[in-house]
Amino acid sequence: MRYASITERLSTLGSGKWAVHAEARNMASKGEKIIELTIGEPDLPPDQALLAECARAMHAGRTRYSNGRGEPAVLKALTEKYRKRRADVTERNILCFPGTQTALFAVMMGIAEHGDVVLVGDPLYATYEGVVASTGATLKPVPLDPENRFHMRAEDLEKAITPECRVLLLNTPHNPTGAVLTAEEIAAIGEVCRRHDLWIVCDEVYEELIFGTGFASPFDNPDLADRTIVVSSISKSHAAPGFRSGWAAGPEEFCARVLPVSETMLFGVQPFISDMTAMAVSQRFDTAEIMRKNYLRRAKIVEKALSGEPLLKVMMPEGGMFILVDVGATGLDGEAFAWELLRTQKVAVMPGSSFGEEARNFIRISLTVPDDMLEIAMTRVAEQARLLAREAKRA
Repeated sequence: MRYASITERLSTLGSGKWAVHAEARNMASKGEKIIELTIGEPDLPPDQALLAECARAMHAGRTRYSNGRGEPAVLKALTEKYRKRRADVTERNILCFPGTQTALFAVMMGIAEHGDVVLVGDPLYATYEGVVASTGATLKPVPLDPENRFHMRAEDLEKAITPECRVLLLNTPHNPTGAVLTAEEIAAIGEVCRRHDLWIVCDEVYEELIFGTGFASPFDNPDLADRTIVVSSISKSHAAPGFRSGWAAGPEEFCARVLPVSETMLFGVQPFISDMTAMAVSQRFDTAEIMRKNYLRRAKIVEKALSGEPLLKVMMPEGGMFILVDVGATGLDGEAFAWELLRTQKVAVMPGSSFGEEARNFIRISLTVPDDMLEIAMTRVAEQARLLAREAKRA
């Protein structure tokens, strides 16, 4: 039988990137005690008020079909959220989706296609490659230098641009590196995009998880308003990944053109989850503040535990829920180190290669476990590095 070409384009871009995570879960299912530091799943539950609102709405009959753009209450809440950042935002600048991933897919389907090139910083979030490939476009990595704290530089973006480039997929705060771009850096990047007539798609799902430095976005720059699309959700900010509630905010014409794409995919999100989302966006909750403090404290635990290990180099994040460790000096790349760590020490981390070529010698550690468990895990990571050092000496 014949299959569409999209199945070939995505054949190597799915669950294979999460092989270490899947094996860790398999080992745990057989009774092995694994410390799992792989996926970005908050260890804090959603606020009880949000759960109550979701249940209330469900029992009140908010279980019927929605419309393609989004429920009125959540559209109003999101409009008010983004109007605080840019005064000209209306409900016609918003589209609702079940999670950031779906939003990204629909957005990319609306602005890129075969023959186009999408620029993405490398390292990059693991699903970006598949999202771009889905459209038929080609992903072109822009190397992010660890010596520059993995911040994208305008001059590096400029060097990567060719006539086929149509989109810059930006991510700040950044997964997996935790880099947070400044307003000045974004302005310089935006000027390059304006000069070359590029769309800017900015994944801002970690907006509320920044350690000290302020948040900046191309969406807030009036000079970039006609070319910037933001995607985000309540998955990280409100510790609600399983509810799959996200959105895109962008130019009115973009939203009008992409709305039929969204309606063809799913025609609306769940009204009872939309009511919960409207409450989450419009009211103040301390969930993000608690997580922010937790993740920063845990990042420092990792830094302290591994700082004395000559073969390991910790890259302190500026935001998010992950921390990168360079393991290249052990003689193994991140993937080989991650597999050895799982088999020998029963600690599961993500190989850097899941996030691009520039992260090949790194492992990504999730900061979403209790402090004491993280300390135990870091003791094992250090021991694995020492074990490799001893083996190298014997060789």
